[in-house]
Amino acid sequence: MNFLHNDLGFLNSGAVVEVSLDHAANVRLMDAGNFQSYRQGGQHQFFGGEARRSPIRLRVPQSGHWHVAIDLGGRAGTIRAGVRVFS
Repeated sequence: MNFLHNDLGFLNSGAVVEVSLDHAANVRLMDAGNFQSYRQGGQHQFFGGEARRSPIRLRVPQSGHWHVAIDLGGRAGTIRAGVRVFS
């Protein structure tokens, strides 16, 4: 699976992750364990989902190491995205 990845490092609970997209895509905010499962094609839990408008803002639910993955859900094409974190 093709996806864009941003390793956000350690974030505190309540931080806001803002993802700007050039068109609709799936945006997944995941902890390290779930990201590893996602990369391997396994079951995983995430915050977010299909983003039809931009930017999308996701609140970090608990302190820890976080990742953002952006994909087109198997559709053909490319996407450009920007990721910012607000404390």
